[in-house]
Amino acid sequence: MAEPSPQAELFNRDLPHDARRELFGGSGTVRVWSLLHAPQLPFTAVLACELEPGASVGTHLQEYYPELVIGISGSGSVALNGVRSGFSAGTVVELALGHTLEITNGSREAPLRYLIVKSAASGGA
Repeated sequence: MAEPSPQAELFNRDLPHDARRELFGGSGTVRVWSLLHAPQLPFTAVLACELEPGASVGTHLQEYYPELVIGISGSGSVALNGVRSGFSAGTVVELALGHTLEITNGSREAPLRYLIVKSAASGGA
């Protein structure tokens, strides 16, 4: 019997998760799994996200925690501060405080999967 892929475990709909519709004024549904129950500082959350085919997460301002958004599978686009670029497996988006982000799944057939790593804002190094 074949071992399940690690990706399949990250996005297992049988595990507890949130289904958020029209997040930040976007369209469709994004499913969100929290991967850490008690993150250690400087991290505040690690999330696995699955954006359904053709859906989007609307433009939103990063007010509280800087993030890394890391593409896992699928293809789409992101708009960072209004500048659109491709987003797929291996793409890393740095989202600093005060910046805006929008995510769009460009496929009508496959989900767009990505990780979000949030950290506490630093006062400097």
